Amino acid sequence: MLNFTALSFQDREWVIQRMAEDDRQACEYTFANNFLWSDIYGVKMAKAHGCLILQFQETDSRCYTIPIGAGDRKAALDDLLAMVRANGEQLVLNTLVKSDLEWLEQYYSGQFTVQTNRDDYDYVYTTEKLSTLAGRKLHGKRNHIARFKDDANWRYREMMPEDAGECMRLLDFWKESESENWNDDMENELQINRKALRNLADLVLDGGMLYKGQKLVAFSIGEPLNSNTYVVHIEKALASVQGAYPMINQQFVLHNCQEYQYVNREEDTGDEGLRKAKLSYYPELLVEKFRARFTI
Repeated sequence: MLNFTALSFQDREWVIQRMAEDDRQACEYTFANNFLWSDIYGVKMAKAHGCLILQFQETDSRCYTIPIGAGDRKAALDDLLAMVRANGEQLVLNTLVKSDLEWLEQYYSGQFTVQTNRDDYDYVYTTEKLSTLAGRKLHGKRNHIARFKDDANWRYREMMPEDAGECMRLLDFWKESESENWNDDMENELQINRKALRNLADLVLDGGMLYKGQKLVAFSIGEPLNSNTYVVHIEKALASVQGAYPMINQQFVLHNCQEYQYVNREEDTGDEGLRKAKLSYYPELLVEKFRARFTI
């Protein structure tokens, strides 16, 4: 029987090693991402045959990742299937990528159905594009940044753990400015942002802060995702400051992502405004994600 336990910092290096063995490009495959969302989605982990399996609590059921890592994936998934069936449940695997579907078809053909949701697709850009904003299509982004730089009294600097309080005050201002539109998704986002700031050092996350004069107007947090991709988990800016969002986007990439070919800026969750903003940078690709439900 698999033993699912809460994520802990003691498991961080082991989890990172298993994820590195798969070298996945979907944003969910970092220790920090799962730790940050663990309270909201009830994330737990199990070790099986040299693989990692993550469990997520949904409204009235649970779902899992496919076994992650270079261990015996087939044996691990067989154990998971046996456990779920013994509990009288149906196995659901989430956040699958195309190569996972090919593997499942090889070993479990005819035993599952597949769904996908465009809202869950990750936006991936070349680091060069986000750094230079070159070309006619990104002319508007360059203009916004130019307006931000009209006042030369600005600066960008690395975030340190002791900066958490200052960044949380910006989050408080964001919540206040969005009070009329506030909803559960925004509250979850706020809690994730605060948790990241409190655990910046333990999660080994990178952070950057953008100032205009003496005022913090934006910050961003991310980490390496795989061998060629960096993932930006968090980006917050004062919408009232022209150019703050494109400026923190570019500065964070310039300072943190140059060793990587791509930048993953995660999904849009179906938010129309967020989708428009992400598409306006013309992604190199969308990382499709799938959900497989075992039927027998």
